[in-house]
Amino acid sequence: MAVVEELLRSEGDGTISFGNHLLENKAKVEDFEHCGDLYKVKTYKAMTKLERNGMFAYESVPGTSVLNFSETADGVSFKAEGVEDAQITLGLEEDTEYEVFIDDKSIGKMKTNLGGKMNISVELGADKEVGIKVTR
Repeated sequence: MAVVEELLRSEGDGTISFGNHLLENKAKVEDFEHCGDLYKVKTYKAMTKLERNGMFAYESVPGTSVLNFSETADGVSFKAEGVEDAQITLGLEEDTEYEVFIDDKSIGKMKTNLGGKMNISVELGADKEVGIKVTR
């Protein structure tokens, strides 16, 4: 599995990778600058959380390692890894409908709540990486 040893890093393609789902104790990185935004990550085996400019962006229970996380005006895309199935919450545009894809297969349309949050359950496990894409 590809955990993010430095907890939060910029990738050459303009995306970020974050989280380490194998950590026994909580760890965090604050004030990480990437493309003009400030990121904060908290992570360990039970939870991974990402904030961008002080606003909620991502949370998983239990913790996950997230690779190539990209946010655009139309949605988000990333790859997630973990040792067991995870509940992922994304911070998106409030009261908006999005189509959700897991490993390039549409699982249907979902609408965010008034706070802009959307919950997705994903099947994870040893040596399994799942691609997730959420688009308007």
